[in-house]
Amino acid sequence: MSIQNVLIVDDSKTELMYLSDILKAKGLSVRTAENAEEALKRLQELKPDAILMDVVMPGQNGFQLTRSIHRTPDYADIPIIMCTSKSLETDRVWGLRQGAKDYITKPVNAQDLMEKIRALA
Repeated sequence: MSIQNVLIVDDSKTELMYLSDILKAKGLSVRTAENAEEALKRLQELKPDAILMDVVMPGQNGFQLTRSIHRTPDYADIPIIMCTSKSLETDRVWGLRQGAKDYITKPVNAQDLMEKIRALA
């Protein structure tokens, strides 16, 4: 499976722009959501090939949303990469236990991010 369409979920407009620019420069199609509710709407509109998920967001956090997506049969096969400032090993392990396929910490290195996305394919 080739990753072409990516959904970025982050409550920071700056991060959304930064991550979008990285992915678009590599020819990927990007959609964004600023919270869990918006993310679920985007999933219903067009199923992405992968999701970049922030953790710290108002309302439902990224761990909770990842678990919810992973447990929904229609979306369970979408690989999720946690993309967060939470850098503790316990956070990484918890994210993976919620259903994430990988974990990257901010500030995101563009090359590292693209390697993780390619590894999903």
